[in-house]
Amino acid sequence: MRAMVDLDAYFARIGYSGPREATLDVLKALHARHPAAIPFEAIDCLLDRGVDISPGAVDAKLIHARRGGYCFEHNSLFRRVLEALGFEVKGLAARVRWNMAPDVPAQPRTHMVLRVVAEGQTYIVDVGFGGCVLTAPLRLEAEVEQATAHDRYRLTPVGEDLRLEVLREPGWVPAYDISLSPCVPRDYEMANWFTSTHPTSHFRHNLLAARTTPEARYGLLFNQLTVRPLNGPVEKTTLDADGVEAALRDVFGLPVEPDWRPMIEAAVR
Repeated sequence: MRAMVDLDAYFARIGYSGPREATLDVLKALHARHPAAIPFEAIDCLLDRGVDISPGAVDAKLIHARRGGYCFEHNSLFRRVLEALGFEVKGLAARVRWNMAPDVPAQPRTHMVLRVVAEGQTYIVDVGFGGCVLTAPLRLEAEVEQATAHDRYRLTPVGEDLRLEVLREPGWVPAYDISLSPCVPRDYEMANWFTSTHPTSHFRHNLLAARTTPEARYGLLFNQLTVRPLNGPVEKTTLDADGVEAALRDVFGLPVEPDWRPMIEAAVR
């Protein structure tokens, strides 16, 4: 039985008032608005709160509490929205390669991705990958460059997987390797438990947040705020604790809580 989602509340959260049909135009519109409205963040991991990816918990956090989340929260919510609209959706898993040296051993599949069918064409959809998040669906076609508003991407075969690569200043940079075998909910429960609690998970040690609007990508790592405008040079600013708190609130739209302050000060140190 599929978990329901309050479409009215979700659409209000992302500022969408368009058609509610399973069309490619609707998929593109939702895919662009979601990462602009709901930030990527993993603050609960730093606060030892854990991450509950049950539908009720995700909706309470990302929609009603106006928090952000990471891939299992973002993409599970987006999946339920798309299914409620009539799209055919399968959940996939990927091995993250972003910011890793080429010789680093293969990581566990701890990233959630969606495979969506729209108007007879199959797409890769992902609204939960931080500062490199897709802002449009990508056709599930290998060795084809695909442009979005913010970046160019391609899918390259790597064994039985497809590697998502993004074109940045150094050239083609690997983001993650996607397994095309569909996942079951328990796969995500296990991966989420590892990602949110294991001592080697980078979400347990790094303060980070990301938001992608039509104008720019915004990223926070510890106390460094990076702005990557759609047209213009990359800007980097080092913040003090008050600046980090202001950025979380004003740039990423998060409802900063008083008990976040020690975590923020630790990130600055």
